[in-house]
This record gives sequence, C-alpha cells and structure tokens, in this order.
Amino acid sequence: MTTDTTGTAARDGAIRPGGPADSPFVRACRREPGPHTPVWFMRQAGRSLPEYREIRANVGMLESCRQPELVAEITLQPVRRHGVDAAILFSDIVVPVAAAGVDLDIVAGTGPVVADPVRTAADVERIRPIGRDEVSYVDEAVRLLVTELGDTPLIGFAGAPFTLASYLVEGGPSRTHAKTKALMYGQPQLWHALCARLAEVTLAFLKVQVDAGVSAVQLFDSWAGALSEADYRRYVLPHSTNVLSGLADAGVPRIHFGVGTAELLGAMGEAGADVVGVDWRTPLDIATRRIGSDKAVQGNLDPTVLLAPWPVVETEVRRILAQGRVAPGHVFNLGHGVLPETDPDVLTRVVALVHEVSARPTD
Repeated sequence: MTTDTTGTAARDGAIRPGGPADSPFVRACRREPGPHTPVWFMRQAGRSLPEYREIRANVGMLESCRQPELVAEITLQPVRRHGVDAAILFSDIVVPVAAAGVDLDIVAGTGPVVADPVRTAADVERIRPIGRDEVSYVDEAVRLLVTELGDTPLIGFAGAPFTLASYLVEGGPSRTHAKTKALMYGQPQLWHALCARLAEVTLAFLKVQVDAGVSAVQLFDSWAGALSEADYRRYVLPHSTNVLSGLADAGVPRIHFGVGTAELLGAMGEAGADVVGVDWRTPLDIATRRIGSDKAVQGNLDPTVLLAPWPVVETEVRRILAQGRVAPGHVFNLGHGVLPETDPDVLTRVVALVHEVSARPTD
C-alpha cells in the first residue's frame, strides 16, 4: 500500500490522471514525457511581488512562516500571477531548527542570526528532535494548499545539513565559512554529530510535509559550493544521503540543489535525489554528463538575466531549453532565487515562453 502524498496517488499505488502526480512538473521529475517543459522559480513565493510585500509589511519572517493562512496565501500568489507549473511552500530553511529549540531570528537585510552559535557537544545535544506537533503550522499550511491548488503540485523543502550547520556554527550568514570549516577539520567527530542531528531534524520536517500532501520535496544545500569535492564526500555527502534516502519510499520526487556546485554535481547526484538542481554557471548539457542519465535536471537561468531587455531574456531562455533537451527530464528554473528587483511581468512572460517553445504534440 502506498501513501497518498500527491492527492491523486491511489492506495494501490496507481496514478490517477489529471492531478498533481500526473502534472508536467512531476512527470519531468520522473523523466517521463509531458506536454511541455514545466517551469517554476526558486523564491517565487514573495520577493518580487508587490502583493507579497504588502501582506508581509508588518509581520516578521519567522512569524510569517508560522501562520498557516498567511503561508497559503503567499504560496498561491505566484501561481495566480505567473501560471507556473508548481508552487513551493513559503517557509525558511531555519524553521525546523527553530522548532528544535535553537534560539534564532531572521533579521531583515541580514538573514538568520543565531543567539548562541554551536561550539560544543552540549550545544549539539540541545537541538531537540521534532515531529508534527513542533511544526503543526507547516502541516496545516500544506493541507490548506493541497486543497486550494487542485492539479498544481506543491513542493515542500528543507535546508540540507551542511548549510544548516554553517548557519549554526557561524552564528549567521558567512562569505568564507571559516568557523564552519575550522570545526569540520579540527573536530570531525563533533562535526559529524552536529550534521547527524540536523539530518534527523531535516528528515522529520520533510516527512511532515510529505504526510500532509506535498507532491515533491527540494533539499537546499545553498553553501555546499564552498567545499572541494573531497571535503563534500567526506563531511557532507553521508548526511545529505541520510535525508534523501529516508524519503526513498515516500512516493514523491526528491530535488537536490546547491550554489556553486559545478564540481560537486556528480557527488550530489549520488546523494539519492531524482532531480539535481544546477546553478547558472554550468550549462545543462554539461551538467547532465556529470550527473548521469538516471537523473532529471532543474535550472538554470541566471537570475540577473531577468533584469535585461526582453530580447536578451528570450535568447537565454531558448538556449537553456535547448541544452535541457539533452537531459532525460528537465524542469526550467533559475540558477538561484528571484531577485527582489525583478519585474513580475517578466517572470510571467518567461513562463509563457517556456511553455510555447517546449510544447510537444499530445496523443
């Protein structure tokens, strides 16, 4: 018996036509043909939309993530406006670690700031396990969205252990990740204990979302590109693998994404995802050779291209679609998140262009 995680997967494991599990997005993730290349944008839920800025005007980021109806509204905004092929849950990667007892806040203009950075084994022990009760607001938001979205799939997400560990060790965002690497190299036992604990928290957080009805999940390892391949394999890969392999029987596609990961793409593909996200630095045809023919790819328009004149945008979109045809499955996306200054109308035009250029004959 399979878990009904998509809203259309039957209890006998069959997929019912016409729902999220049969959508162009999920089909592409599973390397199956569809009517067109699906498109969604990282950080589409907010950032560039005036309606998002209005609704968030007097609400802090963490508080926003804890209000199910507000989360649902923000998640739905880009679906209504742009006609994207998937919604992504409005949240933040530090939500589960806050639920696990870490004292932190998301400071406007800075990002997550941790009150007491992790330095010792006792600090690691204070990171508590989580379950549905600790993030019931996420469970509620996903259930609201699955009902509202109908045939449009919802993507759940979480931060990968390395990126979360970096925030906790550094105390906030970092350009060099010097404290993170010092702990990783100097106290490997403590490092692995921290990442193992964060992998447990991350997996539990994703399972809550899957059980509530998301159609796919994305694991963000935003800072993994700061590592060499050897260090990635030694210090990071086992923990990301524990998260992704823990969802192997969940019945939803798993996406793995990082920034600056050109030399890590093969190793990231080994972690257990069905789709590997590629930033704008690596052409999709080259990325596909590195990742392998058993994975779909996602990406990878440079977000800054959206600030250029439309003929430039169109040329780049067509180039990426052409390169993506080499892959066994392609989800069009940006190579990182939407920039706040992006004109929302350009995003809408990109969605229409992707659909038009990639349209395929249907039986």
